[in-house]
Amino acid sequence: MHDATAAPPVRIAGMSAAQARDPDYFPGIATALPLGIQHVLAMFVSNLTPPIIVAGAAGFGFGSPDPSELIYMIQMSMLFAGLATLLQTIGMGPIGAKLPLVQGTSFAYIPIMIPIVAGKGVGAMAALTTAALCGGLLHFALSRFVGAIRFALPPLITGLVVLMICLSLMRIGIDYSAGGVPAIGTPAFGAGISWLLAVTVVLVTLGLKFFARGIWSTASVLLGLLAGYALALALGRVSFGAVKSAGLVMLPTPLHFGFALVPSAILGFCLTGFVSSIESIGDVEAICENTAGRKATDKELIGAVGADGVGTALAAVFGAMPNTTFSQNVGLIAITGVMSRHVVTLGAVFLIVCGLLPKIGAIVTTIPIEVLGGGVIVMFGMVASAAASMLSGVTWNQRNMLIFGTALSISLGLQLEPGAVSHVPETARILLTSGVLPAAFIAVTLNLLLPGRYA
Repeated sequence: MHDATAAPPVRIAGMSAAQARDPDYFPGIATALPLGIQHVLAMFVSNLTPPIIVAGAAGFGFGSPDPSELIYMIQMSMLFAGLATLLQTIGMGPIGAKLPLVQGTSFAYIPIMIPIVAGKGVGAMAALTTAALCGGLLHFALSRFVGAIRFALPPLITGLVVLMICLSLMRIGIDYSAGGVPAIGTPAFGAGISWLLAVTVVLVTLGLKFFARGIWSTASVLLGLLAGYALALALGRVSFGAVKSAGLVMLPTPLHFGFALVPSAILGFCLTGFVSSIESIGDVEAICENTAGRKATDKELIGAVGADGVGTALAAVFGAMPNTTFSQNVGLIAITGVMSRHVVTLGAVFLIVCGLLPKIGAIVTTIPIEVLGGGVIVMFGMVASAAASMLSGVTWNQRNMLIFGTALSISLGLQLEPGAVSHVPETARILLTSGVLPAAFIAVTLNLLLPGRYA
């Protein structure tokens, strides 16, 4: 008999709760398309930031006379983020979790990439992309063993790794906001107009995030950048020369930057691939536990990490940056409550289309570096907050405090004062001063060797 007083079944975006939690359910194009575009908006800026940072470190970034190589890197970051996302959502045999995982260029590799290319121009990109290819292939091979190593990656380790990624990059946000280093084509470093643009981005982003709703809140970083860009345009700080000269279609070029075997770069990428897999494992577990209300299976974890590796290797062949799962999109799924992988598939198709249109990349290169700096400050701050959230689940007894403190002190100290290891071989020096790698190695080793429960 029907109970007239019973509460109606919960529905999310026109779906029942069970349908919303089902990764194989397709909610219809009218619902799926805007949700898919929302995923792209949530990750768009973060996806483009690593190639911009790396190009800037190499010397052909913002303000360079010829932005064509930077435009190519931006285009490839969109194209291969879309292709790698399809690997996750659709799958290819054992590759891919078949979950709504959004892939994008990884921040974890930046501390390794910057020393490889710093001040060396476009020619240094051959070593970087070759190392990414080798690292991606090893990453895929190691994915077969994910189930066996889950026990060694508790929140103490994963939280520390994410925190070190953030700490390794925070200076970049301040440098960009102050006018860039070196401040090519910008006012004097630290000028008031530079900080005006950066602070505008930060304030608009925070205002929309906390006082707006829906897409206005979800895409707050992107909209904050647009506000800063509009101000820069009004102040005459934007030039559209690169947009006029950009072509209509850009296809990926195999071995675009060449091929160069540099042992230190290859070793760094292989080790960082392990760090990246920690992030992917956490993202899969978060989706399954927070949205589906279940534990992630070993098959899903193995597929997700394997797609990370294949996506990174495929991107490297065409001169793009390494890929990883994007945590902000996992948070977006928790907000919307929609776990359909087909929603993310539509977003991936949109990214692929954008990646083939170089006018989009050319427009990105017109953004003043101070505007980008404001967005970078917010993004890296959000990464630090995510690390703090992960570490909040740790039992802070003396054992865990000692492990965390020792790993953080040594890894951050060496990064801040790289001259302390100036007499060691170049390969060891790059690895020791990366911040992320020594932190992960020290923390994992101590956690396994010291007596007591795993954190």
